[in-house]
Amino acid sequence: MFPTQRVRRLREHGIVRDMVCETSLSTNDFVYPVFVEEGLNGKTEISSMPGQYRHGLESLLTLAEDCVNAGVRSLILFGIPKEKDAVGSQAYAEEGIVQQALRALKNRGFPLLLMGDVCLCEYTSHGHCGLIQGHAVRNDPTLPLLARTALTQVQAGADVVAPSDMMDGRVAAIRQELDTHGFETTPIISYAVKYASSFYGPFRQAADSAPQFGDRRSYQMNPANVREGLREASLDVDEGADVLMVKPALAFLDVIHRVREANDLPIAAYNVSGEYAMVEFAAQAGALDHDRVMEETLLSIKRAGADMIFTYHAPAMARILRERHGA
Repeated sequence: MFPTQRVRRLREHGIVRDMVCETSLSTNDFVYPVFVEEGLNGKTEISSMPGQYRHGLESLLTLAEDCVNAGVRSLILFGIPKEKDAVGSQAYAEEGIVQQALRALKNRGFPLLLMGDVCLCEYTSHGHCGLIQGHAVRNDPTLPLLARTALTQVQAGADVVAPSDMMDGRVAAIRQELDTHGFETTPIISYAVKYASSFYGPFRQAADSAPQFGDRRSYQMNPANVREGLREASLDVDEGADVLMVKPALAFLDVIHRVREANDLPIAAYNVSGEYAMVEFAAQAGALDHDRVMEETLLSIKRAGADMIFTYHAPAMARILRERHGA
């Protein structure tokens, strides 16, 4: 009891504060989401995501080198094709834009872990994540296309695949397809607990992936539900997922914590485009300290239980950590 117990004693000296720090960030924590556009020369800034760009293949290689120099160790690629169709054929085309990008990066030998996002929404003319019949998204007919997308990405050089579509059974379909073709050691990061969130707005502009009718609430989760997320995670574990993701991160820190407590698998969290944009625009307006809020945001995600964080802040945060630790 006071005055014997004074918790401020462990806050008085900076080194002591570092010694008793319970949560810390590392460059190993981050995966950087990158947009690559077919046929683009150079890069073009995404207006709703200051500091983020769509990249052509040559610009992507320059970005990858910058990421390595900053300390980023992993990228996940999202593709914007020249042409879209009802079945999202460019998602699984051997010469699709993501497949081209993966080969280009691998050929340059960058020391990066490369991930492929497995979904159809960026490639379908209707903007939904699966095949449609009328205005209904069909689950089972979509699974072979997702499995084929994952396979072509791995054949092109992806080290990890990450299905984000939220179709039931897609992890099992992808696992079987990869195993059948000799890729049984390729990990699957499942977007296991993905909510139908309004925080995705800037991403949909960046990737031209907004649905042309309706919304995604028939396959993405209700933001009000937690127990349903635990069930989703459990099913993906049974189907062969190696990592479970919660998306978005900040509005669902409690869900990250609950999924962490219920599972032994590594947990990922996606610090999504809307969460990124809020920090960037608020900092531009002088409303907050960009770097401190960025770090506090990422610490909160790590503290909630995430082992890895998909974040557009990855290069900026990695540079700060490198400078701080003299790497």
